[in-house]
Amino acid sequence: MMGWYGNGMSGGGWVFMGLFWIALIALVVWLVLRLLPSKDATSSTRATSGRIPAAPRPESPFEILDRRLAQGDIDAPTYQAHRAALTATRAGNR
Repeated sequence: MMGWYGNGMSGGGWVFMGLFWIALIALVVWLVLRLLPSKDATSSTRATSGRIPAAPRPESPFEILDRRLAQGDIDAPTYQAHRAALTATRAGNR
């Protein structure tokens, strides 16, 4: 008899085929989500993706002085004296 292939797939074969396709689709979805860039800049996937985050720029002396005045660490006369000293030092280095 030509074309005779047996009784077809048994119940266990259907279960394993279904599990295979579910696992394959889950793997594809996981890979797509893993490889797409994240919208969250602080996510762990971005940190492990091989990109090195930029180092924060250190504050300049003038920025530190401005921040200390804004925080109330120093008063206006002290601020003006330090700013004048920084300006004189910077002008002397040129």
